[in-house]
Amino acid sequence: MPSLPLDGVRVADFTGVWAGSYLTMILGDLGAEVIKIENPYVLQPNTRGQAHPPPAILETGRALASGYPNRQLGPRPWNYCPTYVALFRNKKSFTVDYRRPEGLDVLGRLVRECDVFVENSAVGTMERLGIDYDWLRDKRPDILALRMPAFGSDGEYREARAFGIQMEAVIGHTLLRSYPDLDPSQTSMSLAGDQLAGNNAVLAILMALWHRDRTGRGQLIEMAQAENATAMLGPGLMEYELNGQEPPRAGNRSIYGHAPQGLYPCRAAGPVEEAGDRWIGLSVTCDEEWEALRREMGDPEWARDPKLAHAEGRRSEHDRIDAKLGRWTAGFEDYDLFHRLQAAGVPCAPVLEASRVHDDPQVAARGLFQPRQLQDDVGTFRYMAPFLRFSETPVEFFQAPVAFGEHNEYVYRELLGVDDEEYERLRAAGHIRQEFDESVP
Repeated sequence: MPSLPLDGVRVADFTGVWAGSYLTMILGDLGAEVIKIENPYVLQPNTRGQAHPPPAILETGRALASGYPNRQLGPRPWNYCPTYVALFRNKKSFTVDYRRPEGLDVLGRLVRECDVFVENSAVGTMERLGIDYDWLRDKRPDILALRMPAFGSDGEYREARAFGIQMEAVIGHTLLRSYPDLDPSQTSMSLAGDQLAGNNAVLAILMALWHRDRTGRGQLIEMAQAENATAMLGPGLMEYELNGQEPPRAGNRSIYGHAPQGLYPCRAAGPVEEAGDRWIGLSVTCDEEWEALRREMGDPEWARDPKLAHAEGRRSEHDRIDAKLGRWTAGFEDYDLFHRLQAAGVPCAPVLEASRVHDDPQVAARGLFQPRQLQDDVGTFRYMAPFLRFSETPVEFFQAPVAFGEHNEYVYRELLGVDDEEYERLRAAGHIRQEFDESVP
């Protein structure tokens, strides 16, 4: 089998939550050996969920909190948390309490064996641990270190702690993707900035590896996530800077003036509370597509209004079109209408809630989800597979979501050369574990 692009590259993964974990997942997909550094006494919020969650969490109804396999917490719930299993394929995990001198020494020995060190902690966290860039370079002079603070390491917001929802609110994304009739605080959590940060961080590391191969020099890379995410806002920023106009909240409507565009109801399969509502996304991008949509609707009298024959007129009448169009789409099954309109040349697709995605023919044909066995025999489940496709270097889903401390033996004995006596001493001191300490909530 041909080698993958990052075969031979080893990554020390100090990241957490979504953006950093997404970054290292892609590096692992590309063939890098990603070693997740985990502390049995410190739980990263929203990475492995809770170490010892109360059973009541299963009743919250929130998928990110309650979506454990078989609706049970299992013997080691930190290995099956939904926010964790989505991002930890193709990685290794080892444990060490890096807050203690002997643990920090172990981490330094690992850094000597790594090409890349990545972290996305709040500014000052790594320095307080003694793990700054100078410390990393002392261990590995040509190390590539990447940090992903929310708002950068200087400036007014440098010490602000943030998840994606705070960063996107600060840069204005939450405002722009809100709906005209809602307050921006009511906008749902759809945090594209995390994926954007992860993808661009991968690109930065690839370029840094290319540079090091030619110069022999490592480097420190800082990618402020909020600054990076402003790439999503180009049209809105230009509209304000050049024309002095604050972009409107467009909801699902087109920023390019296509009309009609939006989500339209289809025939419900059950109550909304049970995700039985059905919707279709539709966008008319030209006059020809509008004519095709008119024909499929039976060319009703309201649609023959000459004002609607061109995009400008349709934009001005968008509310009226939506009301009429929604009453028509509501009479159809979503997939039936999707196939009918696609065949007529009207861009559209059904809007699928999570449980229906697995059965979508296009998703199945591309193998976007693949079955993997979770730890502790809790069952086999389908997980997102690598999205990258290369003609000569096939990317594989070779490692199921990694268990806490699953690769302790490999890292300590093979990579670091720890002998039996030292291994037992570190284990007795609590560094080498496969479960979180009882003190961790």
